[in-house]
Amino acid sequence: MNTKALPSLTLLELADPGLPGLESYSPFCLKVHRALKYAGLPYTRACAGNPASHRAHNPTGQVPVLLVDGEAVPDSTNILARLTLLAPDRFAASPEALLWEELADTAVNGFLVASRWADERNWPATRAAYFASMPAPVRAVIPNLIRRKVVRGLVARDVWRAGPEACWRRFESLLDQLDARAPEQGFWLPGGLGVADLALFGQLHSLRTPLTPWQAGQVALRKRLSTWLDRVDEATRGAATPLHAVEGP
Repeated sequence: MNTKALPSLTLLELADPGLPGLESYSPFCLKVHRALKYAGLPYTRACAGNPASHRAHNPTGQVPVLLVDGEAVPDSTNILARLTLLAPDRFAASPEALLWEELADTAVNGFLVASRWADERNWPATRAAYFASMPAPVRAVIPNLIRRKVVRGLVARDVWRAGPEACWRRFESLLDQLDARAPEQGFWLPGGLGVADLALFGQLHSLRTPLTPWQAGQVALRKRLSTWLDRVDEATRGAATPLHAVEGP
């Protein structure tokens, strides 16, 4: 690939979690990291502790945002669509791949959010990871206020409406269905690694962290799914690395 013809790329995201093999706690930022690396596109990281710090480039205050020669491209789906134009020889987005991306970014993501914010077993680790830099008096109040808002959103999304037992039964059922569909070799769809792999990986790999040990164990029990995740992980770890990291928006 002729890097001289490539645009300057800067990924606006959250702080690095400091975990080997996990570029971000955000599954959407993780999805974009791995897409950039797999495509072999050099990029710079711009990390911030609060996604609102990047509001100048995305009025919703959400991450990731990819700056392409200074042009802001928000939302991981839009970013991957742009990357398929920058590196069409690496991966493409078929209509079926976009359906899998939608499933990952909505249904699977709902269970990821619930595992971190609603599951009482995991909330202490999530609070420590997300809010450790807050002053103690603020940390005693703000995380629980944010948590209540997130849980209300999970109820509205029909993820947590029937309570934890129903949520985790549905989660296990979804994992069973994905495990039955996971390819024994290669990647999710014919033609090589693509958008479906990156989107599903971003959500499912984010469940395999110390924040959510029970959910990580459930993923590990599904051997075909876990083996496929490992293949995607290996394929997307290091084709390119960030040029350098910068702090702030």
